Amino acid sequence: MTATPMTATSQTVTLASLSEQTGLAVLDHLERSVSIPVVDGLQAQGDLIVVPHSLLASAVRFWPTTSWKDVPAEGVELLRGEAGGNPHTLVGDPGTVRWTTGVSDSDGLAIGVFEASAVAYLLHPEHGASGCAPGTYVVRRQRESEGGRGRLVAD
Repeated sequence: MTATPMTATSQTVTLASLSEQTGLAVLDHLERSVSIPVVDGLQAQGDLIVVPHSLLASAVRFWPTTSWKDVPAEGVELLRGEAGGNPHTLVGDPGTVRWTTGVSDSDGLAIGVFEASAVAYLLHPEHGASGCAPGTYVVRRQRESEGGRGRLVAD
């Protein structure tokens, strides 16, 4: 079976088309006909935040032995919500997105880094999807402050 590219310029990528392409379901409360926005800056999705690597280059460094893996058509699960909750999945057209967890983060929040030569998408059953413009991004856990103490956001 040959996959239809998600980023074809002749068609708008909607939540429905992305869900169908990847086989990843989204919950019924989401509007499937909505076009997925593509952003080249910061974006948050539940307990994740995606940050352009250039903004964190002094805090997030690659290990000398870092290996990269191509993101397969079915995507890569980045993080699953607490107690076996819903997954945040990184997807993109074959050969356009690669991923590594071989990073050090001085704040201890990085899950990994992805590089995209075409639009990459973050898909979540409850939150829907967002697009990341081509570039290099750090995927981090979000942290919130409560009573002067920081804690990880739970999704």
